[in-house]
Amino acid sequence: MVEKAVQAIITVARTGTIGDGKIFVTRIDEAIRIRNDERGEVAL
Repeated sequence: MVEKAVQAIITVARTGTIGDGKIFVTRIDEAIRIRNDERGEVAL
């Protein structure tokens, strides 16, 4: 799914000029919902 997401972003964002931006693909170690301190998948 990562490559599909990257390709979708490139398809709609590329103008071919300086300033098109960059895509950073990183792993997320943990998600935390600030409102109630839920963690992990339930925080999503």
